[in-house]
Amino acid sequence: MEDDKYPNAHKKILASVQTPVVGEAGFTSTWRTMRPVINLDKCVVVVKDKHNCHMCWLFCPEGTISRTIPPKVNYDYCKGCGICAHECPHNAIEMIEEGDNKSCPV
Repeated sequence: MEDDKYPNAHKKILASVQTPVVGEAGFTSTWRTMRPVINLDKCVVVVKDKHNCHMCWLFCPEGTISRTIPPKVNYDYCKGCGICAHECPHNAIEMIEEGDNKSCPV
């Protein structure tokens, strides 16, 4: 049996998340048609005041959702793909049409 270089790797949460930077796509706010809005009354991270979910942060392919309480979306780089809304187990994220002034309840 070969020696395992990382014997405790299974005990850690492994995630690769990129930080948005100005790149090939640049700012997406000019061509995005839908945007996510987080309902803070449904978001379990906000309700429990603990970093215990953050599925939106984990699944966002562009890394535009912060792992904070409350989670925030960087709309300058969000492409409006809706993956965050699809993966949210508490249905706290709604995709709305760009230009709609709907915002999260406070």
